[in-house]
Amino acid sequence: MAEDDAATIAALGEARSLFRERVGAGEGRVVDTAGDSVLAVFGSVVEALRAAIEIQAELGRRSEGVAEGRRMRFRIGLNAGEIVEQDDGTVYGDGVNVAARLQALAEPGGICVSEVVASEAKNKLAVRFESLGEQRVKNIAEPVRAHRVALAEPAAEAVPLPAALPLPAKPSIAILPFANMSGDPEQEYFSDGISEDLITALSRVRWLFVIARNSSFTYKGKHTDVKQVGRELGVRYVLEGSVRKGGSRVRITAQLIDATSGSHVWAERFDRELADIFEVQDEITERIAAAIEPELARAELERARRKAPESLDAWDLYQRGLWHLWQFNAEDNAAARKLFERATALDPGFSPFFAALSLCRLLEHTLSFRPIEERSIDVALEIARHAVALDDKDAIAHAVLGRAFAALGDHQAAIDELGEAVRLNPNLALAHYGLGLTLVLCGKPAEALPELDAAHRLSPHDPYLWSFAMFRAWAHLRLGDLDRAIESASLSVRQPRAPYPAWATLASALGSAGRIEEAKAALAKCVELEPRILTGGFINEIWPNLDPAFSERFYGGLGKVISFRG
Repeated sequence: MAEDDAATIAALGEARSLFRERVGAGEGRVVDTAGDSVLAVFGSVVEALRAAIEIQAELGRRSEGVAEGRRMRFRIGLNAGEIVEQDDGTVYGDGVNVAARLQALAEPGGICVSEVVASEAKNKLAVRFESLGEQRVKNIAEPVRAHRVALAEPAAEAVPLPAALPLPAKPSIAILPFANMSGDPEQEYFSDGISEDLITALSRVRWLFVIARNSSFTYKGKHTDVKQVGRELGVRYVLEGSVRKGGSRVRITAQLIDATSGSHVWAERFDRELADIFEVQDEITERIAAAIEPELARAELERARRKAPESLDAWDLYQRGLWHLWQFNAEDNAAARKLFERATALDPGFSPFFAALSLCRLLEHTLSFRPIEERSIDVALEIARHAVALDDKDAIAHAVLGRAFAALGDHQAAIDELGEAVRLNPNLALAHYGLGLTLVLCGKPAEALPELDAAHRLSPHDPYLWSFAMFRAWAHLRLGDLDRAIESASLSVRQPRAPYPAWATLASALGSAGRIEEAKAALAKCVELEPRILTGGFINEIWPNLDPAFSERFYGGLGKVISFRG
Protein backbone atom coordinates (compact mmCIF):
# COMPACT_ATOMS: atom_id res chain seq x y z
CA MET A 1 0.00 0.00 0.00
CA ALA A 2 2.81 2.41 0.88
CA GLU A 3 4.46 1.90 -2.52
CA ASP A 4 1.36 1.91 -4.73
CA ASP A 5 -2.03 2.01 -3.03
CA ALA A 6 -4.06 2.11 -6.27
CA ALA A 7 -2.39 -1.00 -7.73
CA THR A 8 -2.68 -2.84 -4.40
CA ILE A 9 -6.39 -2.06 -4.07
CA ALA A 10 -6.96 -3.18 -7.65
CA ALA A 11 -5.10 -6.46 -7.07
CA LEU A 12 -7.05 -7.08 -3.87
CA GLY A 13 -10.30 -6.45 -5.73
CA GLU A 14 -9.35 -8.96 -8.41
CA ALA A 15 -8.47 -11.53 -5.75
CA ARG A 16 -11.81 -11.00 -3.99
CA SER A 17 -13.64 -11.49 -7.29
CA LEU A 18 -11.82 -14.79 -7.74
CA PHE A 19 -12.80 -15.87 -4.23
CA ARG A 20 -16.46 -15.02 -4.84
CA GLU A 21 -16.45 -16.86 -8.18
CA ARG A 22 -14.89 -20.08 -6.88
CA VAL A 23 -16.77 -20.06 -3.57
CA GLY A 24 -20.04 -19.68 -5.45
CA ALA A 25 -19.10 -22.47 -7.85
CA GLY A 26 -18.73 -24.73 -4.83
CA GLU A 27 -22.16 -23.70 -3.51
CA GLY A 28 -20.52 -21.72 -0.73
CA ARG A 29 -21.16 -18.18 0.46
CA VAL A 30 -18.75 -15.32 1.16
CA VAL A 31 -19.75 -13.94 4.56
CA ASP A 32 -17.30 -11.08 5.02
CA THR A 33 -14.37 -9.34 3.33
CA ALA A 34 -13.08 -7.07 6.10
CA GLY A 35 -9.66 -5.56 5.37
CA ASP A 36 -7.69 -8.02 3.28
CA SER A 37 -9.52 -11.10 4.61
CA VAL A 38 -12.24 -13.33 3.21
CA LEU A 39 -14.60 -15.43 5.34
CA ALA A 40 -16.73 -18.05 3.57
CA VAL A 41 -18.97 -20.95 4.57
CA PHE A 42 -19.76 -24.15 2.67
CA GLY A 43 -22.14 -27.02 3.08
CA SER A 44 -19.46 -29.50 1.97
CA VAL A 45 -15.92 -30.03 3.21
CA VAL A 46 -14.87 -31.40 -0.16
CA GLU A 47 -16.23 -28.41 -2.06
CA ALA A 48 -14.58 -26.01 0.37
CA LEU A 49 -11.19 -27.67 -0.11
CA ARG A 50 -11.68 -27.90 -3.88
CA ALA A 51 -12.41 -24.16 -4.00
CA ALA A 52 -9.35 -23.37 -1.85
CA ILE A 53 -7.06 -25.41 -4.09
CA GLU A 54 -8.44 -23.80 -7.26
CA ILE A 55 -8.11 -20.31 -5.77
CA GLN A 56 -4.47 -20.81 -4.78
CA ALA A 57 -3.64 -22.34 -8.16
CA GLU A 58 -5.21 -19.41 -10.03
CA LEU A 59 -3.56 -16.81 -7.76
CA GLY A 60 -0.25 -18.58 -8.41
CA ARG A 61 -0.75 -18.38 -12.17
CA ARG A 62 -1.62 -14.69 -11.96
CA SER A 63 1.57 -14.06 -9.99
CA GLU A 64 3.85 -15.36 -12.74
CA GLY A 65 5.98 -12.50 -13.97
CA VAL A 66 4.93 -10.24 -11.07
CA ALA A 67 7.69 -8.89 -8.85
CA GLU A 68 8.01 -10.81 -5.56
CA GLY A 69 7.07 -7.79 -3.47
CA ARG A 70 3.89 -7.16 -5.49
CA ARG A 71 2.39 -10.65 -5.41
CA MET A 72 -1.01 -11.02 -3.75
CA ARG A 73 -0.59 -14.16 -1.64
CA PHE A 74 -3.30 -15.42 0.69
CA ARG A 75 -3.11 -17.95 3.51
CA ILE A 76 -6.19 -20.18 3.67
CA GLY A 77 -7.42 -22.09 6.72
CA LEU A 78 -10.27 -24.66 6.59
CA ASN A 79 -12.17 -26.17 9.49
CA ALA A 80 -15.40 -28.15 9.84
CA GLY A 81 -17.49 -27.53 12.93
CA GLU A 82 -20.50 -25.90 14.53
CA ILE A 83 -21.17 -22.23 13.78
CA VAL A 84 -23.78 -19.71 14.91
CA GLU A 85 -25.40 -17.70 12.13
CA GLN A 86 -27.01 -14.34 12.87
CA ASP A 87 -30.00 -12.82 11.07
CA ASP A 88 -27.68 -10.55 9.08
CA GLY A 89 -25.76 -13.56 7.76
CA THR A 90 -22.64 -13.19 9.92
CA VAL A 91 -21.28 -16.33 11.58
CA TYR A 92 -19.53 -16.97 14.90
CA GLY A 93 -18.33 -19.86 17.02
CA ASP A 94 -15.34 -22.11 17.66
CA GLY A 95 -15.64 -23.52 14.14
CA VAL A 96 -14.85 -20.07 12.77
CA ASN A 97 -12.16 -19.32 15.37
CA VAL A 98 -10.24 -22.53 14.61
CA ALA A 99 -10.39 -21.81 10.87
CA ALA A 100 -8.88 -18.38 11.54
CA ARG A 101 -6.05 -19.91 13.59
CA LEU A 102 -5.38 -22.50 10.89
CA GLN A 103 -5.14 -19.69 8.36
CA ALA A 104 -2.40 -18.11 10.48
CA LEU A 105 -0.48 -21.42 10.45
CA ALA A 106 -0.58 -21.69 6.65
CA GLU A 107 2.28 -20.55 4.45
CA PRO A 108 1.72 -17.60 2.10
CA GLY A 109 -0.02 -19.13 -0.89
CA GLY A 110 -0.76 -22.27 1.13
CA ILE A 111 -3.66 -24.08 2.78
CA CYS A 112 -3.84 -25.44 6.33
CA VAL A 113 -6.74 -27.66 7.42
CA SER A 114 -8.00 -29.30 10.60
CA GLU A 115 -7.94 -33.03 11.29
CA VAL A 116 -11.64 -33.45 10.45
CA VAL A 117 -11.21 -31.74 7.07
CA ALA A 118 -8.22 -33.93 6.21
CA SER A 119 -10.10 -37.09 7.26
CA GLU A 120 -13.21 -36.28 5.23
CA ALA A 121 -11.39 -35.19 2.09
CA LYS A 122 -8.43 -37.56 1.88
CA ASN A 123 -10.20 -40.24 -0.17
CA LYS A 124 -12.35 -37.87 -2.20
CA LEU A 125 -9.81 -35.50 -3.70
CA ALA A 126 -6.42 -36.23 -5.27
CA VAL A 127 -4.54 -34.27 -2.65
CA ARG A 128 -1.78 -35.04 -0.16
CA PHE A 129 -1.79 -33.86 3.45
CA GLU A 130 1.35 -33.26 5.51
CA SER A 131 0.81 -33.41 9.26
CA LEU A 132 1.91 -30.39 11.30
CA GLY A 133 1.09 -32.21 14.53
CA GLU A 134 -0.82 -30.69 17.41
CA GLN A 135 -0.68 -26.90 17.52
CA ARG A 136 -1.43 -24.66 20.49
CA VAL A 137 -3.39 -21.69 19.12
CA LYS A 138 -4.64 -18.49 20.69
CA ASN A 139 -7.97 -18.60 22.58
CA ILE A 140 -8.55 -22.30 21.81
CA ALA A 141 -8.35 -24.47 24.94
CA GLU A 142 -7.30 -27.77 23.35
CA PRO A 143 -4.43 -28.26 20.86
CA VAL A 144 -5.54 -28.35 17.22
CA ARG A 145 -4.19 -31.12 15.00
CA ALA A 146 -3.31 -29.37 11.76
CA HIS A 147 -2.36 -30.53 8.26
CA ARG A 148 -0.70 -28.71 5.39
CA VAL A 149 -2.18 -29.29 1.94
CA ALA A 150 0.65 -30.15 -0.45
CA LEU A 151 0.03 -27.99 -3.49
CA ALA A 152 1.75 -28.27 -6.86
CA GLU A 153 4.08 -25.33 -7.45
CA PRO A 154 3.80 -23.28 -10.66
CA ALA A 155 6.10 -24.59 -13.38
CA ALA A 156 8.15 -21.39 -13.34
CA GLU A 157 8.93 -21.88 -9.67
CA ALA A 158 9.25 -25.66 -9.59
CA VAL A 159 11.92 -26.81 -7.19
CA PRO A 160 13.50 -30.25 -7.66
CA LEU A 161 13.27 -32.74 -4.83
CA PRO A 162 16.23 -32.49 -2.48
CA ALA A 163 18.87 -35.11 -3.07
CA ALA A 164 18.71 -38.10 -0.77
CA LEU A 165 20.91 -37.70 2.26
CA PRO A 166 23.95 -39.97 1.94
CA LEU A 167 23.91 -43.14 4.02
CA PRO A 168 26.34 -43.11 6.96
CA ALA A 169 29.25 -45.54 6.93
CA LYS A 170 27.73 -47.54 9.78
CA PRO A 171 24.25 -49.16 9.95
CA SER A 172 21.56 -46.45 10.21
CA ILE A 173 17.98 -46.55 11.44
CA ALA A 174 14.94 -44.36 12.11
CA ILE A 175 12.29 -45.50 14.59
CA LEU A 176 8.91 -44.07 13.60
CA PRO A 177 6.24 -43.31 16.22
CA PHE A 178 4.33 -46.50 16.97
CA ALA A 179 0.64 -46.28 16.04
CA ASN A 180 -1.85 -46.19 18.90
CA MET A 181 -4.40 -48.94 18.15
CA SER A 182 -6.21 -48.72 21.49
CA GLY A 183 -9.02 -46.47 20.24
CA ASP A 184 -8.31 -44.06 23.09
CA PRO A 185 -6.50 -40.79 22.27
CA GLU A 186 -5.24 -40.67 25.85
CA GLN A 187 -3.03 -43.68 25.04
CA GLU A 188 -1.03 -41.68 22.46
CA TYR A 189 1.55 -40.86 25.11
CA PHE A 190 1.94 -44.55 25.94
CA SER A 191 2.65 -45.58 22.34
CA ASP A 192 4.92 -42.54 21.87
CA GLY A 193 6.85 -43.59 24.93
CA ILE A 194 7.47 -47.07 23.51
CA SER A 195 9.01 -45.51 20.41
CA GLU A 196 11.08 -43.02 22.37
CA ASP A 197 12.52 -45.64 24.69
CA LEU A 198 13.54 -47.76 21.70
CA ILE A 199 15.30 -44.73 20.23
CA THR A 200 17.07 -44.11 23.53
CA ALA A 201 18.21 -47.71 23.85
CA LEU A 202 19.41 -48.04 20.26
CA SER A 203 21.17 -44.66 20.42
CA ARG A 204 23.54 -46.15 22.98
CA VAL A 205 24.64 -48.81 20.53
CA ARG A 206 27.81 -47.13 19.31
CA TRP A 207 28.00 -48.90 15.96
CA LEU A 208 24.50 -47.72 14.98
CA PHE A 209 23.57 -44.34 13.47
CA VAL A 210 20.15 -43.50 14.97
CA ILE A 211 17.96 -40.58 13.93
CA ALA A 212 16.87 -38.49 16.91
CA ARG A 213 13.38 -38.75 18.36
CA ASN A 214 12.47 -35.18 17.45
CA SER A 215 13.00 -35.85 13.74
CA SER A 216 11.48 -39.34 13.68
CA PHE A 217 8.34 -37.96 15.33
CA THR A 218 7.67 -35.48 12.50
CA TYR A 219 6.21 -38.50 10.67
CA LYS A 220 3.62 -39.12 13.39
CA GLY A 221 0.14 -39.49 11.92
CA LYS A 222 1.42 -39.57 8.32
CA HIS A 223 0.98 -42.43 5.86
CA THR A 224 4.53 -42.20 4.55
CA ASP A 225 6.33 -44.68 2.32
CA VAL A 226 9.38 -46.09 4.11
CA LYS A 227 11.52 -45.47 1.04
CA GLN A 228 10.64 -41.79 1.30
CA VAL A 229 11.51 -41.80 5.01
CA GLY A 230 14.85 -43.42 4.24
CA ARG A 231 15.56 -40.83 1.56
CA GLU A 232 14.59 -37.84 3.70
CA LEU A 233 16.45 -38.98 6.81
CA GLY A 234 19.37 -40.72 5.14
CA VAL A 235 18.96 -44.14 6.79
CA ARG A 236 19.03 -47.72 5.56
CA TYR A 237 16.52 -49.17 8.04
CA VAL A 238 13.12 -48.01 9.31
CA LEU A 239 11.32 -49.53 12.27
CA GLU A 240 7.56 -49.08 12.51
CA GLY A 241 4.91 -50.71 14.65
CA SER A 242 1.78 -50.39 16.74
CA VAL A 243 0.66 -50.61 20.36
CA ARG A 244 -2.70 -51.88 21.59
CA LYS A 245 -3.22 -51.48 25.33
CA GLY A 246 -6.19 -53.07 27.07
CA GLY A 247 -6.66 -53.69 30.75
CA SER A 248 -3.49 -55.13 32.23
CA ARG A 249 -2.12 -56.38 28.91
CA VAL A 250 -0.41 -54.82 25.94
CA ARG A 251 0.21 -56.03 22.38
CA ILE A 252 3.15 -54.55 20.51
CA THR A 253 3.89 -55.29 16.88
CA ALA A 254 7.12 -54.19 15.23
CA GLN A 255 8.62 -54.59 11.78
CA LEU A 256 12.06 -53.67 10.55
CA ILE A 257 12.23 -52.62 6.89
CA ASP A 258 15.16 -52.06 4.56
CA ALA A 259 14.29 -48.57 3.27
CA THR A 260 16.56 -48.92 0.23
CA SER A 261 14.49 -51.80 -1.16
CA GLY A 262 11.26 -51.76 0.85
CA SER A 263 11.77 -55.38 1.91
CA HIS A 264 11.02 -56.68 5.40
CA VAL A 265 14.04 -57.70 7.47
CA TRP A 266 12.24 -58.81 10.61
CA ALA A 267 8.76 -58.65 12.19
CA GLU A 268 7.34 -59.82 15.50
CA ARG A 269 4.30 -59.53 17.76
CA PHE A 270 4.61 -59.30 21.54
CA ASP A 271 1.71 -59.99 23.94
CA ARG A 272 2.70 -59.15 27.49
CA GLU A 273 1.47 -57.99 30.86
CA LEU A 274 2.01 -54.27 31.39
CA ALA A 275 4.30 -55.10 34.30
CA ASP A 276 6.75 -56.54 31.74
CA ILE A 277 6.67 -53.57 29.37
CA PHE A 278 10.29 -52.54 29.85
CA GLU A 279 11.50 -56.12 29.35
CA VAL A 280 9.59 -56.12 26.05
CA GLN A 281 11.36 -52.93 24.98
CA ASP A 282 14.74 -54.51 25.70
CA GLU A 283 13.70 -57.63 23.80
CA ILE A 284 12.62 -55.63 20.74
CA THR A 285 15.85 -53.64 20.87
CA GLU A 286 17.92 -56.82 20.98
CA ARG A 287 15.99 -58.37 18.06
CA ILE A 288 16.54 -55.25 15.92
CA ALA A 289 20.24 -55.05 16.64
CA ALA A 290 20.66 -58.77 16.00
CA ALA A 291 18.90 -58.45 12.66
CA ILE A 292 21.14 -55.59 11.56
CA GLU A 293 24.56 -56.64 12.77
CA PRO A 294 24.55 -60.10 14.40
CA GLU A 295 28.20 -60.36 15.31
CA LEU A 296 28.20 -57.06 17.24
CA ALA A 297 24.71 -57.07 18.64
CA ARG A 298 24.98 -58.92 21.93
CA ALA A 299 28.07 -57.19 23.27
CA GLU A 300 26.76 -53.75 22.42
CA LEU A 301 23.26 -54.42 23.73
CA GLU A 302 24.68 -55.09 27.17
CA ARG A 303 25.90 -51.50 27.16
CA ALA A 304 22.52 -50.31 25.96
CA ARG A 305 20.64 -51.68 28.97
CA ARG A 306 19.32 -48.95 31.21
CA LYS A 307 17.36 -48.67 34.39
CA ALA A 308 13.63 -48.66 33.72
CA PRO A 309 11.36 -46.19 35.53
CA GLU A 310 9.55 -47.67 38.50
CA SER A 311 6.19 -46.10 37.62
CA LEU A 312 4.27 -46.20 34.35
CA ASP A 313 2.27 -43.20 35.61
CA ALA A 314 5.49 -41.20 35.98
CA TRP A 315 6.59 -42.30 32.52
CA ASP A 316 3.29 -41.09 31.06
CA LEU A 317 3.67 -37.69 32.78
CA TYR A 318 7.17 -37.44 31.33
CA GLN A 319 5.91 -38.12 27.80
CA ARG A 320 3.20 -35.46 28.14
CA GLY A 321 5.73 -32.99 29.48
CA LEU A 322 8.02 -33.45 26.47
CA TRP A 323 5.25 -32.36 24.11
CA HIS A 324 4.76 -29.12 26.03
CA LEU A 325 8.51 -28.55 26.37
CA TRP A 326 9.08 -28.38 22.62
CA GLN A 327 6.47 -25.64 22.05
CA PHE A 328 8.99 -23.00 23.21
CA ASN A 329 6.54 -20.64 24.88
CA ALA A 330 6.09 -19.62 28.51
CA GLU A 331 2.65 -21.20 29.00
CA ASP A 332 3.62 -24.63 27.67
CA ASN A 333 6.96 -24.52 29.47
CA ALA A 334 5.12 -23.95 32.77
CA ALA A 335 2.84 -26.91 31.98
CA ALA A 336 5.87 -29.09 31.17
CA ARG A 337 7.51 -28.09 34.45
CA LYS A 338 4.48 -29.21 36.48
CA LEU A 339 4.34 -32.55 34.66
CA PHE A 340 8.06 -33.22 35.12
CA GLU A 341 7.84 -32.28 38.81
CA ARG A 342 5.01 -34.78 39.28
CA ALA A 343 7.03 -37.44 37.44
CA THR A 344 10.10 -36.89 39.64
CA ALA A 345 7.93 -37.08 42.76
CA LEU A 346 6.48 -40.43 41.66
CA ASP A 347 9.85 -41.86 40.61
CA PRO A 348 12.71 -39.98 42.31
CA GLY A 349 15.35 -42.44 41.11
CA PHE A 350 15.02 -42.07 37.33
CA SER A 351 17.60 -39.71 35.83
CA PRO A 352 15.81 -38.74 32.55
CA PHE A 353 12.92 -37.19 34.48
CA PHE A 354 15.30 -34.83 36.28
CA ALA A 355 17.21 -34.05 33.08
CA ALA A 356 13.94 -32.98 31.43
CA LEU A 357 13.01 -30.84 34.44
CA SER A 358 16.44 -29.20 34.35
CA LEU A 359 16.08 -28.42 30.64
CA CYS A 360 12.68 -26.91 31.37
CA ARG A 361 14.18 -24.58 33.99
CA LEU A 362 17.07 -23.80 31.62
CA LEU A 363 14.61 -22.58 28.97
CA GLU A 364 13.02 -20.29 31.56
CA HIS A 365 16.38 -18.52 31.62
CA THR A 366 17.54 -18.65 28.00
CA LEU A 367 14.14 -17.72 26.49
CA SER A 368 13.26 -15.20 29.23
CA PHE A 369 10.14 -17.01 30.41
CA ARG A 370 10.99 -15.82 33.94
CA PRO A 371 12.98 -12.74 35.07
CA ILE A 372 16.72 -13.31 35.07
CA GLU A 373 16.97 -12.21 38.69
CA GLU A 374 14.87 -15.23 39.73
CA ARG A 375 17.91 -17.36 38.80
CA SER A 376 16.14 -20.27 37.14
CA ILE A 377 19.53 -21.18 35.74
CA ASP A 378 20.90 -21.91 39.23
CA VAL A 379 17.98 -24.28 39.83
CA ALA A 380 18.56 -25.91 36.43
CA LEU A 381 22.21 -26.51 37.33
CA GLU A 382 21.41 -28.23 40.63
CA ILE A 383 18.73 -30.45 39.07
CA ALA A 384 21.09 -31.45 36.26
CA ARG A 385 23.79 -32.32 38.78
CA HIS A 386 21.27 -34.51 40.59
CA ALA A 387 20.35 -36.24 37.30
CA VAL A 388 24.03 -37.07 36.66
CA ALA A 389 24.43 -38.28 40.24
CA LEU A 390 21.51 -40.66 39.75
CA ASP A 391 23.03 -42.12 36.55
CA ASP A 392 26.47 -41.01 35.43
CA LYS A 393 26.03 -43.03 32.22
CA ASP A 394 22.99 -40.98 31.14
CA ALA A 395 24.21 -38.95 28.14
CA ILE A 396 21.19 -36.63 28.21
CA ALA A 397 21.85 -35.74 31.86
CA HIS A 398 25.46 -34.82 31.02
CA ALA A 399 24.28 -32.82 27.99
CA VAL A 400 21.77 -30.82 30.04
CA LEU A 401 24.36 -30.21 32.76
CA GLY A 402 26.73 -28.94 30.08
CA ARG A 403 24.02 -26.63 28.75
CA ALA A 404 23.51 -25.22 32.26
CA PHE A 405 27.25 -24.55 32.65
CA ALA A 406 27.22 -22.78 29.27
CA ALA A 407 24.37 -20.53 30.36
CA LEU A 408 26.33 -19.67 33.50
CA GLY A 409 29.39 -18.73 31.43
CA ASP A 410 31.54 -21.64 32.66
CA HIS A 411 32.54 -22.73 29.18
CA GLN A 412 35.24 -25.26 30.03
CA ALA A 413 32.94 -27.14 32.43
CA ALA A 414 30.27 -27.10 29.70
CA ILE A 415 32.67 -28.50 27.09
CA ASP A 416 33.77 -31.25 29.48
CA GLU A 417 30.19 -32.36 30.23
CA LEU A 418 29.02 -32.14 26.63
CA GLY A 419 32.10 -34.03 25.45
CA GLU A 420 31.24 -36.79 27.91
CA ALA A 421 27.67 -36.83 26.58
CA VAL A 422 28.97 -37.31 23.02
CA ARG A 423 31.31 -40.07 24.22
CA LEU A 424 28.43 -41.89 25.94
CA ASN A 425 26.06 -41.46 23.01
CA PRO A 426 27.53 -40.32 19.66
CA ASN A 427 23.98 -40.22 18.23
CA LEU A 428 22.70 -37.61 20.69
CA ALA A 429 21.89 -34.49 18.66
CA LEU A 430 21.29 -32.52 21.87
CA ALA A 431 24.91 -33.13 22.92
CA HIS A 432 26.45 -32.10 19.59
CA TYR A 433 24.23 -29.02 19.53
CA GLY A 434 25.17 -28.06 23.10
CA LEU A 435 28.85 -28.49 22.32
CA GLY A 436 28.48 -26.37 19.20
CA LEU A 437 26.71 -23.51 20.95
CA THR A 438 29.27 -23.52 23.77
CA LEU A 439 32.14 -23.27 21.29
CA VAL A 440 30.40 -20.29 19.69
CA LEU A 441 29.92 -18.63 23.08
CA CYS A 442 33.60 -18.96 24.00
CA GLY A 443 34.92 -17.65 20.68
CA LYS A 444 35.65 -20.84 18.70
CA PRO A 445 33.18 -20.55 15.80
CA ALA A 446 35.17 -22.65 13.31
CA GLU A 447 35.19 -25.57 15.78
CA ALA A 448 31.50 -25.06 16.51
CA LEU A 449 30.23 -25.50 12.95
CA PRO A 450 30.98 -29.26 12.59
CA GLU A 451 29.17 -29.96 15.88
CA LEU A 452 26.12 -27.94 14.84
CA ASP A 453 26.13 -29.69 11.45
CA ALA A 454 26.30 -33.07 13.21
CA ALA A 455 23.27 -32.18 15.33
CA HIS A 456 21.33 -31.21 12.20
CA ARG A 457 22.32 -34.42 10.40
CA LEU A 458 21.29 -36.60 13.34
CA SER A 459 17.97 -34.77 13.72
CA PRO A 460 17.02 -32.94 10.52
CA HIS A 461 13.46 -32.19 11.72
CA ASP A 462 14.24 -31.36 15.34
CA PRO A 463 12.05 -28.86 17.30
CA TYR A 464 15.38 -27.26 18.22
CA LEU A 465 16.18 -26.74 14.52
CA TRP A 466 15.61 -23.00 14.96
CA SER A 467 18.40 -22.99 17.55
CA PHE A 468 20.72 -25.24 15.54
CA ALA A 469 20.43 -22.71 12.70
CA MET A 470 20.62 -19.66 15.00
CA PHE A 471 23.93 -20.69 16.56
CA ARG A 472 25.25 -21.57 13.11
CA ALA A 473 24.36 -17.98 12.17
CA TRP A 474 26.20 -16.75 15.28
CA ALA A 475 29.28 -18.70 14.20
CA HIS A 476 29.18 -17.27 10.66
CA LEU A 477 28.57 -13.77 12.04
CA ARG A 478 31.64 -14.11 14.27
CA LEU A 479 33.66 -15.35 11.27
CA GLY A 480 32.49 -12.38 9.18
CA ASP A 481 30.61 -14.51 6.63
CA LEU A 482 27.45 -12.39 6.43
CA ASP A 483 25.85 -14.26 3.52
CA ARG A 484 25.92 -17.55 5.41
CA ALA A 485 24.90 -15.82 8.63
CA ILE A 486 21.79 -14.43 6.91
CA GLU A 487 21.08 -17.81 5.28
CA SER A 488 21.22 -19.64 8.63
CA ALA A 489 19.28 -16.94 10.49
CA SER A 490 16.58 -17.02 7.80
CA LEU A 491 16.28 -20.79 8.22
CA SER A 492 15.98 -20.26 11.97
CA VAL A 493 13.02 -17.85 11.80
CA ARG A 494 11.21 -20.07 9.28
CA GLN A 495 10.82 -22.78 11.92
CA PRO A 496 7.27 -23.00 13.37
CA ARG A 497 8.02 -21.90 16.94
CA ALA A 498 11.13 -19.74 16.53
CA PRO A 499 11.34 -17.42 19.58
CA TYR A 500 12.74 -13.89 19.83
CA PRO A 501 16.53 -14.70 19.78
CA ALA A 502 16.15 -16.10 16.25
CA TRP A 503 14.61 -12.84 15.04
CA ALA A 504 17.24 -10.76 16.84
CA THR A 505 19.94 -12.78 15.10
CA LEU A 506 18.38 -12.22 11.67
CA ALA A 507 18.05 -8.48 12.39
CA SER A 508 21.71 -8.29 13.43
CA ALA A 509 22.96 -10.18 10.37
CA LEU A 510 20.85 -8.11 7.98
CA GLY A 511 21.91 -4.89 9.71
CA SER A 512 25.57 -5.87 9.44
CA ALA A 513 25.07 -6.46 5.70
CA GLY A 514 23.46 -3.03 5.26
CA ARG A 515 20.00 -4.45 4.44
CA ILE A 516 18.38 -1.98 6.80
CA GLU A 517 14.69 -2.20 5.84
CA GLU A 518 14.72 -6.00 6.09
CA ALA A 519 16.58 -5.72 9.39
CA LYS A 520 13.94 -3.34 10.75
CA ALA A 521 11.16 -5.79 9.87
CA ALA A 522 12.99 -8.64 11.62
CA LEU A 523 13.67 -6.47 14.67
CA ALA A 524 10.01 -5.44 14.85
CA LYS A 525 9.04 -9.12 15.10
CA CYS A 526 11.71 -9.63 17.76
CA VAL A 527 10.47 -6.69 19.85
CA GLU A 528 6.91 -7.96 19.54
CA LEU A 529 8.02 -11.25 21.11
CA GLU A 530 10.43 -9.74 23.68
CA PRO A 531 10.47 -5.92 24.22
CA ARG A 532 13.46 -6.15 26.57
CA ILE A 533 15.74 -6.81 23.60
CA LEU A 534 15.91 -3.00 23.32
CA THR A 535 17.87 -2.89 26.55
CA GLY A 536 21.59 -2.91 25.82
CA GLY A 537 23.41 -5.97 27.15
CA PHE A 538 20.29 -8.12 27.47
CA ILE A 539 21.82 -11.03 25.52
CA ASN A 540 24.95 -10.76 27.65
CA GLU A 541 22.85 -11.21 30.78
CA ILE A 542 21.49 -14.49 29.42
CA TRP A 543 24.90 -15.64 28.20
CA PRO A 544 27.50 -14.23 30.63
CA ASN A 545 31.19 -14.41 29.72
CA LEU A 546 30.16 -14.18 26.05
CA ASP A 547 32.96 -13.89 23.48
CA PRO A 548 33.54 -10.07 23.31
CA ALA A 549 34.23 -10.15 19.57
CA PHE A 550 30.91 -11.84 18.89
CA SER A 551 29.04 -9.51 21.26
CA GLU A 552 30.51 -6.51 19.45
CA ARG A 553 29.42 -7.84 16.05
CA PHE A 554 25.97 -8.89 17.28
CA TYR A 555 25.14 -5.51 18.83
CA GLY A 556 26.94 -3.70 16.02
CA GLY A 557 24.50 -5.18 13.52
CA LEU A 558 21.49 -4.32 15.67
CA GLY A 559 22.90 -0.86 16.32
CA LYS A 560 22.56 -0.03 12.64
CA VAL A 561 18.76 -0.21 12.92
CA ILE A 562 18.06 0.81 16.52
CA SER A 563 19.41 2.83 19.43
CA PHE A 564 19.64 0.91 22.69
CA ARG A 565 18.46 2.34 25.97
CA GLY A 566 20.03 1.78 29.35
